[in-house]
Amino acid sequence: MARSAMRDLENGSVRRLHPYAWLWEPLEAEEAFVLGSMFGTKVAYLDGQLMLCFAARKEPWRGLLVCTDRERQPALRAEFPLLAPHPILPKWLYLPEADEGFERVAARLVQLARERDPRLGVAPRPRGRGGRRPRPPG
Repeated sequence: MARSAMRDLENGSVRRLHPYAWLWEPLEAEEAFVLGSMFGTKVAYLDGQLMLCFAARKEPWRGLLVCTDRERQPALRAEFPLLAPHPILPKWLYLPEADEGFERVAARLVQLARERDPRLGVAPRPRGRGGRRPRPPG
């Protein structure tokens, strides 16, 4: 598991690591891996697809969100009963850190992402002018 803090040798300061960095570390070896930020979370892209979202805030934003669509959710939930639609973002599945099997299931989901399991991944929404994402109407 990743340490909660790492000393920056150049200036002696302490830099906090994301508590779920250990999960995306296996993906870093992938040439098509990109780690991004979205709404205070870290997100993993593979081959341009948004695959996993690592949220380390307060519930319900503390755990792993699996980027998928509603049609593929039943197949994932059948294999991983701990997954449920996120209470605020139900288009994605959620694995809360508080669940007893979090580490085991999260590591397996990362492995599936690395294997390009077709149940995982969504195309990111195109950005609007100026690099900002367009706001939904209403």
